[in-house]
Amino acid sequence: MGPDNITALRSGSRGRIVMLVDNGVNGDSRVQKEARSAAEAGWDVVLLGKSPNKREQNWQIGGAEVRLLPVPQPMHRRRHEYRRAVLRSPLAYRPGPLAAYRRQKMKAWRADLNIRLIEATATGSATTKAKLVVPRLSAKVLSRWVELRFRKTSALEQRRRRMDSPLDRFTTAMWQRLMGGRAWRKLDPYLLDLELAYGKVIDELKPDLIHANDFRMLGVGARATLRARAGKRDVKLVWDAHEYLPGIKPWNSHPRWHVAQCLHELEYSKYADAVTTVSATLADMLVERHGLKKTPDVILNAPDGEVSREHADEPVPDLRELCGIGADVPLSVYSGAAATQRGLDIMVESLPRLPGVHVAFVVLRPTSAYMNGLAERAEELGVADRVHILPYVPHYQVVPFLAAANVGVIPIHHWPNHEIALITKFFEYSHARLPFVVSDVKTMGDMVAKTGQGEVFKADDVEDYVRAVKAVLKEPKAYRAAYDVPGLLEQWTWKAQAEALDRVYRALVPGGTSETVEDSAEVMA
Repeated sequence: MGPDNITALRSGSRGRIVMLVDNGVNGDSRVQKEARSAAEAGWDVVLLGKSPNKREQNWQIGGAEVRLLPVPQPMHRRRHEYRRAVLRSPLAYRPGPLAAYRRQKMKAWRADLNIRLIEATATGSATTKAKLVVPRLSAKVLSRWVELRFRKTSALEQRRRRMDSPLDRFTTAMWQRLMGGRAWRKLDPYLLDLELAYGKVIDELKPDLIHANDFRMLGVGARATLRARAGKRDVKLVWDAHEYLPGIKPWNSHPRWHVAQCLHELEYSKYADAVTTVSATLADMLVERHGLKKTPDVILNAPDGEVSREHADEPVPDLRELCGIGADVPLSVYSGAAATQRGLDIMVESLPRLPGVHVAFVVLRPTSAYMNGLAERAEELGVADRVHILPYVPHYQVVPFLAAANVGVIPIHHWPNHEIALITKFFEYSHARLPFVVSDVKTMGDMVAKTGQGEVFKADDVEDYVRAVKAVLKEPKAYRAAYDVPGLLEQWTWKAQAEALDRVYRALVPGGTSETVEDSAEVMA
């Protein structure tokens, strides 16, 4: 894409918004809806995400342009991981492919000598066999030496990943002491890889407003804002905080990762001109942690209440058909991220005590190690025929797709970040009018108990989970009746959230008219 195309604003635009997200966009319903609704409201929207490979990818979401950028990752490994550990492990090879190469070379050498011995034996050549004695002995000794060094190299790599030795803990604390809040640059330099991949593109786009989704994009957006202001351009920054960073279960096991992310977020949160987030509780926590002058606006990740014409004609997959079951078979569904802390194992472990009940997992990566583990456990329990692992459907099809189930399950464990918000699947299940079975995490458990739309069970308690599922399956109409309360579902639609987000944009970029452009896509109920 050439510079002219990069910088040209759409005719009649209220201004350019560059949205940033640290993923491939597909599977992230929140950013997709933000981009589409902002474009429908008259903004020129470019959504920048991360390409899964070395090629840039481009497509449209309604009137918004999506660009996935290649992100080279040379700094994904810390500097010490590129050096030999002469004192810590003197026998280990230097980092890189050398250890595997030397090991393979030894195997190839011994295999070749074995073939030569077979040939000499077949021809009866005693001389050739004698000549092979020394090389074979040398290969055997050297192979043992190389194997020892290979094991030492593997052990060193494992220790470097764990970084749990006294020396590792000392160096982590040392960098924090020496650099203070700037220590993330040493603890997780990959954050700078993201900056280098996104930064130049943001500068070329010359946005009026940058919308940074979550904590890793906050720094990228803040630095782009600072560069623009240094060049006398008045750019505004919106930080969309999806979660309470200190309270998450880190998805990267490296002990420096979480520390680095928290320091990075603290350094750049002060540059946000406005902050949005997903719940009132989290908004208050962000004010306290970051000293925000204004309480963040709450933008719920609610589903679309209507389907655009461009998507209305697309057939929605049949959940029960994909599971191979009929309409009379009890079906519990989970839709969303798949990880240990999400508690999905309880849905499999309970099946021997729930005869005839089937379970569907709708996840981004159906063949991930975690999902494969659940499938293996189902085999061990003899319930594999009742467990169905399916891929995501487009976000605008989620609600009608899930509506075919009998129960919507949210079995997440107690983590600080799980206690404070109504998550995406909560709203999706609600609009699908599914009775809930939800663990007793604070916000969602309290809401379900208040509305009567389902049963709450003790997290990670199979017996209580079984009780809750049986209760919902016995009287489903009583739980579905909660959705007939006037106004309940209407407040949980993306239309209301999009209007709230647009008010945030208009307050920061007041030059644009408050009137939306005529929708390019008519909608149907």
